[in-house]
Amino acid sequence: QVQVVESGGGLVQSGGSLRLSCTVSRSIFSASTINWYRQAPGKQRELVAAITGNSDTDYADSVKGRFTISRDNAEKTVYLQMNNLKPEDTAVYYCNAHLGIIGKDFWGQGTQVTVSS
Repeated sequence: QVQVVESGGGLVQSGGSLRLSCTVSRSIFSASTINWYRQAPGKQRELVAAITGNSDTDYADSVKGRFTISRDNAEKTVYLQMNNLKPEDTAVYYCNAHLGIIGKDFWGQGTQVTVSS
């Protein structure tokens, strides 16, 4: 059973920073693309940032220059450093581990990020 666990959410003022962590329980981690999604109330889930097994990264236009995704394969953990947060970043953030070789996705339970103005 693969477990994906997020942590690091919370309440922060506009302009502040948070760092989210996503830990994957199994050895699939190094072969997985890890994605951070977010879902705000009444909106569809959107992809925020992604990092491949080779550490190639991609970002949504709305977070480029403010968010940084990184991975520590030894710790089986991916980090999402979020700087200069805005109220529109308020959402539940979900970590997804995508193992392309078998076409499977594993999801965490989500962590709430709230940015006050």
